[in-house]
Amino acid sequence: DYVVVKMIPDNRLPPRHLHAVHTGKTFAVIKWESPYDSPDQDMLYAVAVKDLVRKTDKIYKVKSRNSTVEYTIKKLEPGGKYHVIVQLGNMSKESSMKINTVPLSAPDALKIITENDHILLFWKSLALKESNFNESRGYEIHMFDSLMNITAYLGNTTENFFKVSNLKIGHNYSFTVQARCLYGGQMCGEPATLLYDELGTGEDSSATKSGRPTDVAAIVVPVLFLLLVTLGIGFVLLYMRHRRLQSSFTAFANSHYSSRLGSAIFSSGDDLGDEDDEAPMITGFSDDVPMVIA
Repeated sequence: DYVVVKMIPDNRLPPRHLHAVHTGKTFAVIKWESPYDSPDQDMLYAVAVKDLVRKTDKIYKVKSRNSTVEYTIKKLEPGGKYHVIVQLGNMSKESSMKINTVPLSAPDALKIITENDHILLFWKSLALKESNFNESRGYEIHMFDSLMNITAYLGNTTENFFKVSNLKIGHNYSFTVQARCLYGGQMCGEPATLLYDELGTGEDSSATKSGRPTDVAAIVVPVLFLLLVTLGIGFVLLYMRHRRLQSSFTAFANSHYSSRLGSAIFSSGDDLGDEDDEAPMITGFSDDVPMVIA
């Protein structure tokens, strides 16, 4: 024996299993199930979106006969906070949830350039990769001092650089740059963080320098000094050798100089091996001595 029972649909029940499927920067995909299984007619839902930051409300109408309903909420703001309520159009019991949209990305290529008495923070414009970002919104910069364990708000700018002064010697700092927060600091971009730990110890911040140029100088200066010393020693050796050659040639020339002829006399080298090397060399004849030819 069996009996068939058909339940009467209750339109006062709330939608079931309301949840977020996907959340982006400017949209959110939500899904829920009908108050009861297998609706036999179209059901009209009211989707209310409350902006918890701006304190505004929007209501959308969704009609569907499916047991599972999926809907995309558009025109949201990056980093926003929303309260979503879904209920039947007859103002039945409601299902609700909270969603947070994805904030704007962090600025890319954040770097530090060290000057004499200050540093400069540089980064790429967010507008290059975020179509929802306007340069007029600007950026805000924060600094964390690890030694004092305090965070300070340095200011905001619409440029892609920021000057930071009055840094203390021996302190390590962390700088963050992000899209400027809106509506009381509730809608912010993701921060880009950079650690600045290149400060040394000293009495004056003007003596602070980056560690990397110092390391390069420590290598380059000794190499240049050794090179100059080597060149100097080479020049001295060449000069001394030149002086020795010049002195040897002068002494050799003086030993073969004839004051009577007024010139130096050198052997051709053909008679270097003859036995009568000590025989006097006939160098010429005097004008007052007659020449006799046999």
